[in-house]
Amino acid sequence: MDILQQLGLALGFATLSGLNLYLTVFVTGLAVRFNWVDLAATHESLAVLGDPAIIGVAGFLFFIEFFADKIPWVDSAWDVLHTIVRPVGGIFLALNALGDLDPAMSVVAGLMAGGASLASHSLKAGGRLLINLSPEPISNAVASVSEDGLVLGGLGLMSFAPAVGFFVFLIFGIVAVIITTKIWGTIGRGISALRARFGRKTSEI
Repeated sequence: MDILQQLGLALGFATLSGLNLYLTVFVTGLAVRFNWVDLAATHESLAVLGDPAIIGVAGFLFFIEFFADKIPWVDSAWDVLHTIVRPVGGIFLALNALGDLDPAMSVVAGLMAGGASLASHSLKAGGRLLINLSPEPISNAVASVSEDGLVLGGLGLMSFAPAVGFFVFLIFGIVAVIITTKIWGTIGRGISALRARFGRKTSEI
């Protein structure tokens, strides 16, 4: 069960980082800093997240993302910029949650964590492109708040029932891949529209 709990934490961090890396780091850092959670010996490497500098930077970046994430098309541009950042952050958090691993296992775990982060990020980014192609602007704010709620709920699940969280995050990842694959054509049109929109504004400047 201890192994399943570790996997639940690692997969949870990877998945939630794909949705909102900065909120994940910020809340986890606060939890560590103020001893809201007790870190087991295998998770001592996560203690670094409680450093005031990390909490401050994560909080500042989350503050920026909180507003950028609710503006049509700006949110999609932000997602494009974080296509690499979120998976890399997810890999870092997941590997620290797993603790010391054999070098080969570290590579395998890193690849899986990166895949989980990329899957959730793709679902988020693809969903935002679909919303931006629709005529309903308020949907951006609703989607953003819902995503933040999922992150907070996911962190709560990791704290109280990480073993259960493993299966929840695993199912979420599978569903994310399936949905993203099905809407891939629409995502492509959204990316083209994003390029046209920001390319036109750049040329005007």
